[in-house]
Amino acid sequence: MKSLGIIGFGEFGRLAATHLSERFSIGVHDPYRTDAEIMAAGFRPLPLAEAAASDVVIFAVPVQAMEDVIARAAPDIRPGATVLDVASVKMLPSRWLAHYLPESVHVVPTHPLFGPQSVARDGLEGRQLVICPLRGEQHRKVAALGEEMGMRVRITSAEEHDREMAYVQGLTHLIGRTLTSMHLPDEMLKTQTYQHLIDMTELIGKDSFELFTAIETMNPYAREVTEDFVARASGLLKQVHEGDKG
Repeated sequence: MKSLGIIGFGEFGRLAATHLSERFSIGVHDPYRTDAEIMAAGFRPLPLAEAAASDVVIFAVPVQAMEDVIARAAPDIRPGATVLDVASVKMLPSRWLAHYLPESVHVVPTHPLFGPQSVARDGLEGRQLVICPLRGEQHRKVAALGEEMGMRVRITSAEEHDREMAYVQGLTHLIGRTLTSMHLPDEMLKTQTYQHLIDMTELIGKDSFELFTAIETMNPYAREVTEDFVARASGLLKQVHEGDKG
């Protein structure tokens, strides 16, 4: 059985470890989790160097910390290893992985378009897994494994991924976070559309502000989309209120 080192044991690191535990011998590194906490979850705690020396390595750390962690882990990553990340943005992590990891390493940037909450509710079946091949041919095996686990695999470039995510995540999370801060009341008299807004706040409100910050600031296309939305919303309100005065 191949070894899998998961670097980062937050919500998504735990999710990956749980669903891959029957396919790999898993070791976990996370400086913010105690060995007892990792072992209580059923996994083996490892120093960074040992986790990085696994056959397969997954970086599941916040994007803000990823470059530093990749740089520190790089000397211990073995030739022929397969390295993945699961960040919500892809251009920056792809650049860091290409820069710090040697040519002998297979690099497979990924973005699972789901979170622990949705998986806990509905499982992996039908969930989307985006793969942005960067180096080597191991992305084919990653895609095959994803499909075997019931996911719908999409292969695209890191640039195209970030362009689409500027709308899919950048815009959605801005709206969801704004509504969450408004504490929408669950009114008795409500339309299905309003219920969708409440559902959005419940889902997005569980994501960390750190994730929201990464989505909005580390995707080079997000700012243009979100600023366009804010400007158009302001313009529409100005138009209706000026029309009302007229």
